Amino acid sequence: MNRQSIFFTIVVSFIISILLVVISFIVLLTNNYQEHEKQIFDKYFSVSRMINRAEFNFNDKFVKNLEEMNYKVYTKRDDIKIFENNTKAIVFYERIHPKHGDVFRILKEDEIFYIYSKVKDSEVLIKDENSPNNNAQIYIILVFSILLITIVLLYLMTLKKLIPLKILQDKVKNLGDENFDFEFNQTSSKDEVSQLSMEFKKSALKLKNLKEARNVFIRNIMHELKTPITKGKFLTQLEQNEQNNEKLKSVFDRLESLINEFATIEELISSTNNIEKKNYFLDDIIDNAKDILMLEDDSVVCEYDNRKLNVNFKLFSIALKNLIDNGIKYSNDRKVVVKNEDENIIVENYGEELKEPFSQYLEPFYANQGKKDSFGLGLYIVNNILKANGYILKYEYKNGLNKFICAKG
Repeated sequence: MNRQSIFFTIVVSFIISILLVVISFIVLLTNNYQEHEKQIFDKYFSVSRMINRAEFNFNDKFVKNLEEMNYKVYTKRDDIKIFENNTKAIVFYERIHPKHGDVFRILKEDEIFYIYSKVKDSEVLIKDENSPNNNAQIYIILVFSILLITIVLLYLMTLKKLIPLKILQDKVKNLGDENFDFEFNQTSSKDEVSQLSMEFKKSALKLKNLKEARNVFIRNIMHELKTPITKGKFLTQLEQNEQNNEKLKSVFDRLESLINEFATIEELISSTNNIEKKNYFLDDIIDNAKDILMLEDDSVVCEYDNRKLNVNFKLFSIALKNLIDNGIKYSNDRKVVVKNEDENIIVENYGEELKEPFSQYLEPFYANQGKKDSFGLGLYIVNNILKANGYILKYEYKNGLNKFICAKG
């Protein structure tokens, strides 16, 4: 693992944190145990001194004093023997005099402490009915457990938050190879890493779409220029007269118009800002589209209200020009009808219904694949021009009538 990596830093920080917590836990637990031992010794040594001062003369007054202190006294050998045979009792502390053999023990059974003392032939067993417990130890273990679980959860949450950063790192490396595919699950998280990953995904998708759009653009340039160039080459082989020269001039006018159109579309594809829109009459936009196509007036039947539209004049003209051109090309009577419903523009023609689902015609690579119903510059670019102007391209077919609807979004 790279030592300068964020992941390496987090792992090291986690390990150090765990070590510090464990060390602190051990120190606290050890100190607590020692304090508990000291508390027990201080308490029971004082009882032992009381027994020694009484010289094992356990009269009623002495026993009563101990009972008031929550101690129970056993002096009978049978009672003491029963406890000695109890295997559950453990020796907490033991002291045996090296010369006299006197015994002092602190024993523990089920959190209950006992004091056993023997001097010569006298012995006594005292039960502490108010045995000191070590609740502090329980609290220390509980706090340590909560702290440990919290640190582990925070560590896992941090790693989970940083996983998109690792994915992002790998994907950025692939951008140089024009690999724009970026698989990242949609998330509602608002942290900076997730938002950065989502923005990168959007940027990668835009770059991918831009690349595809440019590929379509180049394909369509070749397709659109092929017809006038072929026609021009044919005219150059004919006899030079005024009629042929006029036709040749129209070919060059068409080429110039196409080049200007391509430049405008390239501007749309490359643009990262909103296009400039103003109010224009629909009639002027349709006239411009017809001028680009060099159509006769009887090819386009206008049945619309001449209302104003807030659009980009050049781009919207190109979009309608392509819809009109395709409508005429695939109509039965070589005519199209242009209508409007409020701000919705409708281009109609009588002809065959589209063979594939309409959504396929909006894909960037659908056009120019040798299909009969392939559409020149492609409905993909038309649709994107309309989107840039706040419109959506829709399609309907009914009773032999094709309707391409530029619906206001």
